[in-house]
Amino acid sequence: MLSIPEALAVQADNGRHKARGMHTPARFTVSGMLAGAYIGVGVVLMVTAAGPLLATGSGWAKLVSGLVFGVALTIVVVAGGELVTSTMMTLPQAALMRAVPPGRAATAMLWTFAANLVGSMAFAALVVASGVLHSNAAAGGMIAGMLSAKAHETPAELFVRGILCNMLVCVAVWMTVRLRSETARVLVVFAAILAFITSGFEHVVANMTTFTIGLLTGDASATLPMFALNLLCVGLGNLVGGGVVIGAGYWIVGGSPRLRDVPKSASHAQVGERSAG
Repeated sequence: MLSIPEALAVQADNGRHKARGMHTPARFTVSGMLAGAYIGVGVVLMVTAAGPLLATGSGWAKLVSGLVFGVALTIVVVAGGELVTSTMMTLPQAALMRAVPPGRAATAMLWTFAANLVGSMAFAALVVASGVLHSNAAAGGMIAGMLSAKAHETPAELFVRGILCNMLVCVAVWMTVRLRSETARVLVVFAAILAFITSGFEHVVANMTTFTIGLLTGDASATLPMFALNLLCVGLGNLVGGGVVIGAGYWIVGGSPRLRDVPKSASHAQVGERSAG
């Protein structure tokens, strides 16, 4: 397992890689769109598996939701894709280490957010067109229930739930950076995702798919103003959870290094996080 300073060196290199991605905008955008779609896969898998349980009042619904949603981040980590929630940790760490200028880090995050949104909306449109939520009424009912619950959450609640969510998502990605075993990486991703989904926290990219499905199916709880408010509050919460709590937190734990302070060998110890979003 890499030490914290070594993992920070990897993150500095990952941050530079993400920032350089904007030099090839088509590839960078498609990578972000794919990540948005992969998280959408997790949303659809979750409601398909847990919806029937929820409809019967089973107490296992939340646990099953958490267990299956881990597939989404695992696909992003293994297949590759630019996911804004983990980028919210990586680029702030790279900026703190002076590997990437802060303005360029912010631009890359916003670009990734937009690409994730386009990919999520495109995937949601395909799901609605496929009719799978009509053939599984319990899944469609779970989507409606999720949207109704989100509509009754206050901006402060959305913000705090976003913080808590991305603490778990980013600690999962941070652990994949430190670990060398592929099996161990998959296990820690599933553990962290199980915690955030089962607890009811808010992930901005997952909400992109959920709200788009609601908008396209005419759900009364899914309106454009509500969608925009959710993206803003949850997105800012995710940024604080990923960038401040986990990103800056481990930078401080690692001794607040600058690029010149980290072990040079660590930058060659890439463990796959470049493609982890």
